[in-house]
Amino acid sequence: MISRLAVFNRLALDPVLVLSILPLLFAGLVTMNSFTADRYYFDRQLIWIIISFIVFFLASLVDWRFLRRSGVVAVIYGGGLLMLLVVALVGQVTRDVQSWLTLGGVSIQPAEFMKLIMIIILAKYFSRRHIEIANIRHIILSGAYTFVPFALVALQPDFGSALIIFSIWLGMTMVSGISLKHLALVFLVGSLAFGALWGLVFADYQKERIKTFIHPLADIQGSGYNAFQSMVAVGSGQIWGKGVGYGTQSRLQFLPEHQTDFIFAAFAEEWGYIGVLLFFLLFGLIIWRIIINASLGATNFEMLFGLGLAIFLMAHFVIHVGMNIGILPITGLPVSFLSYGGSHMLTVFLGLGILMGMRRYSHAYHRDDVYNEFIGPR
Repeated sequence: MISRLAVFNRLALDPVLVLSILPLLFAGLVTMNSFTADRYYFDRQLIWIIISFIVFFLASLVDWRFLRRSGVVAVIYGGGLLMLLVVALVGQVTRDVQSWLTLGGVSIQPAEFMKLIMIIILAKYFSRRHIEIANIRHIILSGAYTFVPFALVALQPDFGSALIIFSIWLGMTMVSGISLKHLALVFLVGSLAFGALWGLVFADYQKERIKTFIHPLADIQGSGYNAFQSMVAVGSGQIWGKGVGYGTQSRLQFLPEHQTDFIFAAFAEEWGYIGVLLFFLLFGLIIWRIIINASLGATNFEMLFGLGLAIFLMAHFVIHVGMNIGILPITGLPVSFLSYGGSHMLTVFLGLGILMGMRRYSHAYHRDDVYNEFIGPR
C-alpha cells in the first residue's frame, strides 16, 4: 500500500481523487453494458476512458505555469471561438442541434472543450484583479468574454452547454468576491438575456422543454414524455434497484437517450437508492478533493482554475440529476464519469490532469513569482 501511494506521489497525483473516479467509471460501463446485447456503448466508452486516462497522465506531467501568460490564454480563447465558428458553418446536425465536428470518422463536440477554455480565461482574468473585483467593470468585461461563446453555443442551439458556460462564469465571479449588489445586477441582466433568447434564439422544442419544466405532466404523450419516463425509472428502482440488466425503462426503450442524457435514471432504476447514495458520496468526494487541491495552488490563478473545475463538474451534476428527477428542464447534458461520450470525458480528464500538473509546483515557487502574479512586475 505504501509503495502504491509512493507512485501516486511521484506522479503528483491525488490518490483519493483517482480512486473515487474509478468506481463511477465502472458503474457507468456496467450500466451501459445492460442496454444492448452487442456491447456497443460499453466497448466505445471503454476506449474513450483509456484515451482519457492517457490524456490525464500526460497532462499531469506538464508545467502549466505558461497558462499565466496573457498571450497564451488569448490564443487558446481564440482557438476555442474558431472551433465554434467552424461548427456553425460545417457542423454535423444531430437531433436538430448543429454541435459536432467529424474528423477522421471521429465526432467531437467543441462546446465541451470551450467550457474548459472558459475556466482558464476566467481564472487568468480574475487572478490579476481579485483585489478590485468589487469594481463592476470587471464583472462586465468578464461577462463579455463569456457572452461570445455562450451566444455561439446557444445558436447551435445547445441550450444545455450554454447554461454550463454561464454557470462557470457566474460561479467563478462569485468565488472571486462579487458583492451582493452586483450579484443582483447579474441576475437582472441574466433575466433580460433569457427574455431575449426566448424571443430570438430558442427553437420551439426548447421552449416546450422549459414549459414542461413548469408542468412536466401536462403533456405526457408529447413534450413531457421524456421527463415522465425518467421519473418513472428513478422511482421504480426503490431501495436496492432492479439489478443490472433488469431495468425495464431503458431495455424496453421507454427511456430515451438512456446512455447519455438519462443515464442517471437508468442507473437509479438498476442500482436503486443505495447505488444513488454511493454515487452522490463518490461525486462529493471528487469535488472535495478538487477544492482541496485548488486551495493548495501556488498562486491565485491555480486556485481559481481548480474552483472553476469544481463548478463545471457540479453544474453538470446538478442539472443532469435535476432533469432526471423532474425538477429541472430537459437540457440534454451528460453527467461526468457515468454518461457515454468522448468529448465530455476528454474535457473532464484534461481539466483534472491540468489540476494535477499544477499540484506539482503547489509549494515550489519563488516569492517573486507570487509578487509578479498578484501585483505585477517590479
